[in-house]
Amino acid sequence: MRTHGSNEVFRITGARQGLADDVRGRQRRYVISMTVRTLAVIMAAVLWNVERHVAVVALALGMLLPYVAVVIANAGRERAPSLPSTFTLPPSRPMIEPGPGPGSAPGAASGPAPEADEKLKKSSDQS
Repeated sequence: MRTHGSNEVFRITGARQGLADDVRGRQRRYVISMTVRTLAVIMAAVLWNVERHVAVVALALGMLLPYVAVVIANAGRERAPSLPSTFTLPPSRPMIEPGPGPGSAPGAASGPAPEADEKLKKSSDQS
């Protein structure tokens, strides 16, 4: 929920953030990054004769932050949030394997009878 003036505006769709709000957010991130960079360079200058190792790290941070700030500021707009699916698929049920055919004894192996196998072999040998 955002406020514009005294009115409350509720976000009810999956629409993106407005372009003006996006640009404002990018500018804010860039200014914060540049402020941190400025503080790092000032800290490097102040600490150069006191604590050289910390000053070198602060100077390296001050040199690296402009690149990072530009990359962050130029990053594309956020992706539009996806809306939940209206349709839901029913849960899939596991398949039940077919049981023995009608008239077979319980515990008997399923499949063709051994006599049928022999007949098939004989007929294939004759052809």
